[in-house]
Amino acid sequence: MRAETQNIVAEIEKSLNLLGQRMNRETAPHRLEEFNARVEDPNLWDNPEAAQKLMRDRQLLVDAMGVYDSIQQGLSDNVELIELGEMEGDDEVVKDAEEALKALRDTAGQKELEALLDGEADANDTFLEINAGAGGTEACDWASMLQRMYVRWAEKRGYKVELQSEEAGAEAGIKSCAYKISGHNAYGWLKSESGVHRLVRISPFGKGTRETSFASVWVYPVVDDNIEIEVNPADIRIDTFRSSGAGGQHVNTTDSAVRITHFPTGIVVTSSEKSQHQNRDIAMKALKSRLYQLELDRRSAAINEAHESKGSAGWGNQIRSYVLQPYQMVKDLRTEHETSDTKGVLDGDLDGFMAATLAMNAAGKSRAEARGEG
Repeated sequence: MRAETQNIVAEIEKSLNLLGQRMNRETAPHRLEEFNARVEDPNLWDNPEAAQKLMRDRQLLVDAMGVYDSIQQGLSDNVELIELGEMEGDDEVVKDAEEALKALRDTAGQKELEALLDGEADANDTFLEINAGAGGTEACDWASMLQRMYVRWAEKRGYKVELQSEEAGAEAGIKSCAYKISGHNAYGWLKSESGVHRLVRISPFGKGTRETSFASVWVYPVVDDNIEIEVNPADIRIDTFRSSGAGGQHVNTTDSAVRITHFPTGIVVTSSEKSQHQNRDIAMKALKSRLYQLELDRRSAAINEAHESKGSAGWGNQIRSYVLQPYQMVKDLRTEHETSDTKGVLDGDLDGFMAATLAMNAAGKSRAEARGEG
């Protein structure tokens, strides 16, 4: 076996080792038996919330075991094919198996990164807010581009995407929008996107000049109803107002939109998609999620005052630059990860940037530390 192929095999084995540690491979079959026994309990659904959590936890274990077994089997099969091909002098078989191992390495690496999403709320659904910053109409248009980018990213992952609120720009784009994105590890993946995003391009609004625009992205987890977050009624103001979307699939006109302002923190959340009663419920859950996020931030020195001084959406605060003119480049200023495929990124190809952040510091540990290296 060639040295390059041996290195690929070693990479896959390291990923398998981490995956096995994360799900506690030795006890996994026993835990699955316990789950299956509890699922057969005729009184299981007497408590729907507990039953749903049980089913979800069981499925996560089944998925983790399936991923591990699939990668392990693929590794074994292709190593065997390479050895067989080399014995028989069949270069075509060897080449095909080596290509399969390269693809398997990428899959294993991706699953390894997902296994590092073990933060307190990483597995949760998430709220995503986008606000236009410095740049006027240009910034509103940029905010709508980010809106499309994240919706496409989420849909490609099979996540459920629900628009919570949207405020149209005066001339184009949006001033702000808020989404709830539901799916396993939605918050864990998206949390690294919080910050200011900077765009450099030739203005599409007839100016013909190169313009710089900013928009801020804020991501926070949807908290479980079992997590108690106390909100003093005296600390909030609830306003109702008319809200209208930007048209198309987001068209929405209602007199029952709800805005909740939390005075101690300055947090403002809105919901304008359903009835006033539902909007109050949605907005209150969003507020509790924001307050929960603040508590998580206080526990993590790496957040760097994520809420109180997260900075304005302008110069000096950006986490990522998207340059469309005079050259094509998207670069994350924290990880140095970059690509010239600007079209792909704006079409939702964000996994490379998210993976780079996870690899650098996922759940408080580097990828090398998680693997036991270094």
